[in-house]
Amino acid sequence: MRASVRRAAGMRPLSVLTLAGLAIFLLVVLVPFWWIASMSFKTYEQIQFATSIYVPRPFTWENYSALWTETRFPLWLWNSLVTALVVTATTTVIAALGGYTVARLRFPGREAVASLILILYLIPPALLFIPLYRVLAELGATNPLASLFLSYPTFTVPFCTWLVIGFFKALPDELEEAALIDGATRLTAFVRVLLPLAAPGLVASAIFAFTLSWNEFLYALVFIQDERSITVPVGLNLLIYGDVFHWGQLMAASVITSIPVVALYVFIHRWMVEGLVAGSVKG
Repeated sequence: MRASVRRAAGMRPLSVLTLAGLAIFLLVVLVPFWWIASMSFKTYEQIQFATSIYVPRPFTWENYSALWTETRFPLWLWNSLVTALVVTATTTVIAALGGYTVARLRFPGREAVASLILILYLIPPALLFIPLYRVLAELGATNPLASLFLSYPTFTVPFCTWLVIGFFKALPDELEEAALIDGATRLTAFVRVLLPLAAPGLVASAIFAFTLSWNEFLYALVFIQDERSITVPVGLNLLIYGDVFHWGQLMAASVITSIPVVALYVFIHRWMVEGLVAGSVKG
């Protein structure tokens, strides 16, 4: 009895510290989001004169309506969505094929290829946009969204492939061997046996690719000059005129553009965690 009381007394400070650490973490993480959301519902006067700091009074939708009707935000949002979906689909297909090849096939230099894939991901995008721009200029694809379709996979494919390699390595070899013995081709075994089992890793890589493509700024700024083709991160720069910042509209745009990514993580976070854990442990 006394031993259990001592253990409970010893665990109490630990529990308090844990709760305090969790509270501080939530405070640091959630307060910026609350600040952005609350500012998006404030009037121009409330923002300029710093009134109703924590809760908007009065509560208004004028920033959202102005953003939607007085700017090209709907077009920017559409461009970002199309770009993110195309790049995510492309990245997922390439990562699945590349990850399977490195993880399941035996060929000279296989481990070196796997290491090279990760090294390519570690190269800063800022070092690549000049040679990429030259290549896209030769192809005549500097203005349309095609330039983003071609350039974004340079930083999404390496990491996603590395992640999927670890997941394919975690799958038992016997599953593929049994399918081959039953008469399936390697492609059939890959599509019908391994891909369904690797779904968590593919989902994790797809979310990663979507998030990067959705938020990317540098390549979109350099490669796109036509205002009809720019994405949201670049388009929001147009809401800044010299030293005048339309903070209400900027915060409203931040809230809107956060919704797709948050929705993805909320609805398929379980697969996301499984894919990241398997890819990091088995790689």
